[in-house]
This record gives sequence, structure tokens and C-alpha cells, in this order.
Amino acid sequence: MQFKRNEIHELSIFITIVQYRSFRKAADHLDVTASALSHSMKALEQRLGVRLLNRTSRSVAPTAAGKALAEKISAGLELISSGLEDLSEHYQGAAGSIRINVLKDAAVMLLRPAIPVFQRRFPNVELEVAVDDQFVDVTAGGFDAGIRYSGTVPEDMIAVPLTGPLKWVAVAAPDYLKIHGRPVMPEDLHSHHCIRIRTGRGQIYKWEFERGDERHEVDVPGALISGETDLAINAALEGVGISYCLERLASPYVSAGHLEVVLPKWASMGPPLSMYYSSRRQLPFGVEALIKVVRNLNGL
Repeated sequence: MQFKRNEIHELSIFITIVQYRSFRKAADHLDVTASALSHSMKALEQRLGVRLLNRTSRSVAPTAAGKALAEKISAGLELISSGLEDLSEHYQGAAGSIRINVLKDAAVMLLRPAIPVFQRRFPNVELEVAVDDQFVDVTAGGFDAGIRYSGTVPEDMIAVPLTGPLKWVAVAAPDYLKIHGRPVMPEDLHSHHCIRIRTGRGQIYKWEFERGDERHEVDVPGALISGETDLAINAALEGVGISYCLERLASPYVSAGHLEVVLPKWASMGPPLSMYYSSRRQLPFGVEALIKVVRNLNGL
């Protein structure tokens, strides 16, 4: 019986799940989502025509067939993994091409500092970056991977976090706050000029705020709507109104005194940005290498 490359990958995932007896722990070890692992296992069981895992609400255990399979293939998979790691360490002429689709915020925040490092390490890998804030089916679009917020990644995709949780803040120019006053509570934003956000899925985003156990979603008013963070921040700099954005993108202007954080005690923590790719395709070397570069630059 011949196995395709993605089936060998699924068998490796199966061994990891058996070792940890938990989808969540195995997912943490592999830096992917538990739902992606569950999807891969269901696909493997369907292809083999046999149930490999018994699933309960608290644990996962191999069936008799699964235990027998794990005992037979674990040593072989370890040899394959060891051989590939040795090849990766010693192979300096990595080449090929990769295409990725990314949010503009991710391009600015993650790829701008990562690309020079990546190009120096892997000069023979051709990297094409398409920047698009609209939601894109990366597989149908011919991309090897994409970068989106973890909460928006389709469940059948494998997602690898590139950052930790990201803080969102409301910011405004000092002159705007002098004229219009400073909000004290999230509800106070209803009486302010806010720069509203249209998401890549076409919806107007409700600003999220949290303080301890308190959570607020505010459908803010405002005459300006944009899906471009740069435009929204520039409008805030010019005193047009209050903008809502990632703290990392606003921090240079806050440090320089050009913007001030509004409602600082109500900053909201959002999901990380993740690289995601199809669980049904072999991951190109270039994508794996880029993931490692970006994660390293973000302290992961």
C-alpha cells in the first residue's frame, strides 16, 4: 500500500495524539488548532476504513486497531522525521517559490521586518506577497498560505500563531480631545466622532472593550468608514475623530505624543495573527521557513 505525503503527515499527527491522549495537548505541541487535528484524524479514519481513536469529552485513547497501528509505525515515523531534520539543517541551497495572501496590517507589522531576514537566509526562495483585506479562499486563489486573525481561519485549515494575543486600543489626537473631551466609559463614544471599521467580510465592526470581567461592544457613530488602518490612523492624527486599532500600529504615534490612548483601562485583547494553510497539501519549505522567521521575531 502506497501512502501519499499528506497521509504520512496525518499518521504523524495520529502518533502525537496517541502520545498526549488529548487533542488540545497535541494541538499545543504542534502549534495548530484542535479542530484541525480532529478534521485530519476523521479524514485518515475514513481513508483507512477503521476507527483509530475513541473520543470522550475528557480524553482520547486509541482503539485496539489504533494501538496496533501506533506500535508498528511510530519507530518508522521517528526515522523519517530525524532524516528530514538532518536534511533541513544541512541543506543550504533551499529554492522554490511561495505565494501568500495577507492582511495589510499583517504585512506592515509582521512581514515588513521579516522579509529582509528571510531573504538573507533563503536568497533562492521566491516570495510573492498579495496584500488583501478581503476574505480570500487561499486554496482556490492558488496561494500556498495566508495570514489572518486566528478567529477568522476556516476550521479545515491548519493555523500556526505568529504572534501572541494582540491588544486593541482607541486613539485620538490631543487636539481632538481638547475640543471634544475625553471619553470615560465605552458608552461615551456614542457622543464622539469615531472612525468606523468595515471588515474584510463587509461588516461594520463593533469596537470591543474589556476591564476585568466587564465586556462591552459599542456600535460607534461616525461619518468616516474605512477598512484601511493607515487611513484611519492618519485621520485620527489630523483630528478627524477617534480610531480603533492594534496597539502595535499606534504605539509609534503615541510615543511621539501625536496620539493618545483613549479609555486605556478598557483595552481589549484579541486573537493572534496566524499563518494558515490547507491540511490536504504538503507545506512548502519556504512557508515553513517564513513561519519560523516571523515567530522568532515575535518572541515565539
